[in-house]
Amino acid sequence: MANLLDPELSVSETAKLGSACRDWGFFQLTNHGVDEAVIQQVKDSVARFFSLPLETKNAVAVRPGGFQGFGHHFNAPASNKLDWAECLILETQPVHVRNMEFWPANPLTFRHVLDRYSVETTSLAMRLLGFMATDLGISQETLQSAFRNKRQTMAMHHYPPCRRPERVLGMTPHTDGFGLTLLLHVDGTPGLQVRRGRRWFPVRPLPGGLLVNVGDVMEVLSNGAYGSVEHRVIPHAEKGRTTVVVFMDASVDGMVAPLPELLLKGGETPRYEAVERLEFSKKHLKALAQGQGKQLLDTKP
Repeated sequence: MANLLDPELSVSETAKLGSACRDWGFFQLTNHGVDEAVIQQVKDSVARFFSLPLETKNAVAVRPGGFQGFGHHFNAPASNKLDWAECLILETQPVHVRNMEFWPANPLTFRHVLDRYSVETTSLAMRLLGFMATDLGISQETLQSAFRNKRQTMAMHHYPPCRRPERVLGMTPHTDGFGLTLLLHVDGTPGLQVRRGRRWFPVRPLPGGLLVNVGDVMEVLSNGAYGSVEHRVIPHAEKGRTTVVVFMDASVDGMVAPLPELLLKGGETPRYEAVERLEFSKKHLKALAQGQGKQLLDTKP
């Protein structure tokens, strides 16, 4: 981020950012500017929450038919593997969509810290989107407005150690059904892998960095210039792994469709069908539940 903001280095660094989004759909961001004190407080609060007794965590348990709250969210019905991930999912932005019944009051710092981190990551995402817009050759406002005031969701994951990882499900291969994802490692335990072609590549977190990946919505907004990345999590044999994941949603007038300015400036035809945001989400959740990996996006003939 420091190089992106540096007038002398911004052009070359923006090109690197664009290359990562086009070729991998994934990158690690250092010197990101998120308050270090807030990051440490988030790490501490989330780690403390997952260390609580199960009956305490179940005070904010997910309800039947819902998705917010604590529980095990990711095992496909037909899977013969044990779901090995505890998860707490919360809607965090805009503020009026928050359901505080699912926000843990234990530890006492949790709600305040998560609120601050939510604001910080929203600001960071908007800064990143400005540089992505420059790389795509459109105005910053065009891309940022697709994300502005849209929903932000956080998912906190804890993967206990497992000596037989082949028998359990950490996180099945999937893409993210949002615009942009920012992931914070609470600890240094590896486990995340990203797919490029037919190979899975392990991700080694950079100290002090955030992992950022392109989601399905961004792939459509960019008319396929950026590609959403398929990824999975393999539990570690000896160490637990905890992460805090921020999902930034986006749409154009309630639709998931290529940005009109991008099509106009590039003289391109749309590669994707326009889909209502809710319908797009339903398709993604169905693909995730069925363990289909990368969602088959609706493309134009």
